[in-house]
Amino acid sequence: MIQKCLGHGADQAVAVAGKLPAVPGSAARHERRRAAGPCNRRPPARARAVREPFALLLLMLLALPADAVRGDDWPQWMGPARDGVWRETDLIEQIPAGGLKVLWRAEVSGGYSGPAVAAGRVYLMDYQRRDGDLANAPNDRNTLAGRERVLCFDAADGTPLWKHEYDCPYAISYASGPRCTPTVADGKVYALGAEGNLSCLDAATGRLLWSKDFKKDYAAPTPLWGFCGHPLVDGDRLFCLVGGEGSVAVAFDKETGRELWRALSASESGYCPPSIIEAAGVRQLLIWDADKLNALDPPTGAVLWSQPLKPAYGMAIMAPRVATTPRGQVLFASGIGRVGTLYALAADSPGARVAWRGDPKSAVYCANSTPFIAGDALYGCDCETGFLTAVDLATGKRLWETGVPTLGDRRGRHGTAFLVRQGDGAADGRTWLFSETGDLILARLTPTAYTELGRSHLLDPTNECFGRDVVWSHPAFAGRCIFARNDRQLVCVSLAK
Repeated sequence: MIQKCLGHGADQAVAVAGKLPAVPGSAARHERRRAAGPCNRRPPARARAVREPFALLLLMLLALPADAVRGDDWPQWMGPARDGVWRETDLIEQIPAGGLKVLWRAEVSGGYSGPAVAAGRVYLMDYQRRDGDLANAPNDRNTLAGRERVLCFDAADGTPLWKHEYDCPYAISYASGPRCTPTVADGKVYALGAEGNLSCLDAATGRLLWSKDFKKDYAAPTPLWGFCGHPLVDGDRLFCLVGGEGSVAVAFDKETGRELWRALSASESGYCPPSIIEAAGVRQLLIWDADKLNALDPPTGAVLWSQPLKPAYGMAIMAPRVATTPRGQVLFASGIGRVGTLYALAADSPGARVAWRGDPKSAVYCANSTPFIAGDALYGCDCETGFLTAVDLATGKRLWETGVPTLGDRRGRHGTAFLVRQGDGAADGRTWLFSETGDLILARLTPTAYTELGRSHLLDPTNECFGRDVVWSHPAFAGRCIFARNDRQLVCVSLAK
């Protein structure tokens, strides 16, 4: 079954033949079984007696809140709370030497976009190149012709359900595909492509509801490495990193796409996704552009405070991290060029002051992967050394560093592993790391050591950076599984006990 999208003649939402996208897969399978006949037969009395207690148990389970019977979905970049924490239970505590169970694989094309998982479906963006040769050069724009796609799969078995696609010429560096993970909220998917095409789609069918073109609508130049700010839903608003004069940050009505406000100008928009924090009892929208770190009032876009923070090459990338310490709330942000600062957040009204700044032998300077704060330590991948690094939060002193989970036996800059903590502040420091080598690693991260608890190779690294093969895509964790992609496959692997 093929459906035309509304309002865009060249854009399409395609549902796989024989599927009913609006009907969950389990319901469709039930209807097929019922039509076959056996499900209509009344079981014998003995069977009914055995099944009735199980039916009662099922009803009791269905009456529980959803989170009581399953873990969180992963409906956006960095998870449901955008904090890189997986709040699932009954997971393996070590990765067995024989590897992990692969549940399914699905074919995809190029991209850095991570998967999002919501309501039994997986959403992902990719790029089907039609013309031009992919050539990664850090400071050169690669000109390609092709189509960007938003894909939807059944999370249980990887069956394709629908796709939305549109022509999209590329003129960016590292041009294999989209950067942003789709954001899923209230039955809609918000997908931002590498050239600034923002689409709001019906999550069940892929039908286009509304769209924006940042280059046309805001005169926003495409950043050298493409549009990278994962869209953020907050209540009725959708926040995006856009660019252009006076429109580095834009808030849209998430239902209609109507602009609510625009704010900020900068030399470049940067690449950092919007995020929400609460400090001094006030919710604040963080926008880190190429020149400064800004806190805005979410309903109006008014600037609450701003601090200069200018990484090299406009590469404001990682999402600033916030933690509560005995000395009050702090915020950390860093980037290439050894630009890194810990700020003390004001307790009485919105504001920030510098607690310490990093130097060449302290702090951790992050890019592709966002770090996390746990207790008295900060953990992140340093883009200068390529090592996973632990830092004392109070002073910025480096506690340890290792290239084992990022580069393996290789050496180079921008060594990357995507870090996801197991549970809210797990006492033993268990952390999932998806390495640029394609390995999933379970390790214990503490202020004193990195201790590996096993690893399994999930995907081959199909992209390239500085002469080494890499896979740079943040995975999703949902349903006791990891969902990860390279430029050829999307894979689902069980992590259940």
